[in-house]
Amino acid sequence: MARRKRLSPITGPAEDTGPVPPGPMPAIARPPVAEIAAASASQAALEQLADEVAVARREGRMVMSLPLEAIEAGHLLRDRMHHDAEDMAALKASLAARGQQTPIEVTDLGQGRFGLISGARRLAALSELAAETGEPRFGKVLCLLRSPEGAAEAYLAMVEENEIRTDLSFYERGRLVAEAVRMGLFADPAAAVKGLFGNAPPARRSKILSFVALHRALGTALRFPTAIPEKLGLAIVAGLKADPKLAARLGATLAKAQPADAEAERRLIERALRKAPAAAAPRGREVAPGIRLEARKGRLVLSGAGVGPELAEALEAFLAARDPLG
Repeated sequence: MARRKRLSPITGPAEDTGPVPPGPMPAIARPPVAEIAAASASQAALEQLADEVAVARREGRMVMSLPLEAIEAGHLLRDRMHHDAEDMAALKASLAARGQQTPIEVTDLGQGRFGLISGARRLAALSELAAETGEPRFGKVLCLLRSPEGAAEAYLAMVEENEIRTDLSFYERGRLVAEAVRMGLFADPAAAVKGLFGNAPPARRSKILSFVALHRALGTALRFPTAIPEKLGLAIVAGLKADPKLAARLGATLAKAQPADAEAERRLIERALRKAPAAAAPRGREVAPGIRLEARKGRLVLSGAGVGPELAEALEAFLAARDPLG
């Protein structure tokens, strides 16, 4: 049986390289190709992150902190005409104790300016706190960036927040509808009510249309319009229909009396209504907000604030497409 050959250890002197110097071991130089690949990967990751941040910012998924002076509070005609003093005091106390919990919504106007869409009360409260305390923490506001497709969508976003958070008065709703039509955002009040308050029940949309008429007739004469109760507002509109001269008389009465508060103004209006001719009861039934239908022998009568050229065109197209034998 053959014996295995045994390997002998090296007996020659090893090369003396001297003592190992203290400190970290010298880095092994990376090949140039590896350096370029690593740099390219880092750059690609940074670019991807920047793109994701930009998309999140555009889509309103990233909260931004902006200086108060960068926000254009008057970018939109506000639906709320004034802020309740007690509500504002409570909001300011909450902001002072806990900070801003809910961002406002803004749209980018360019050149470092942002237009307010919703959150007017929070912005106003922060501005008051900044002026009163001088604390830097109140000088910035948390925002979500929105990109509404046109002014009508921006107004809708504002209305939806206020409808959910703090109920608007019927006068404020009617005023907003009237101004939206005046600005050319909608063809007529009925279209504006449908566009801005489409989720409201039909009865509420009908009342909003009535307050559009109230705003148009007496908006400049009323000193406390947001305090007018729903029932009184509808009675005023009915009186205006029955007596075309009522608006002028009411305006003159209010201008002469200069009521000091909402209660005094309401009493003046009620007194004037008692002297006005009784309004005739509306005929027919309401089939849509602002549209009443009355069936008479041989004809149908449509009436109301929602009756206009747009409805006439839609009805004409419907009748033209209808099969008379069907």
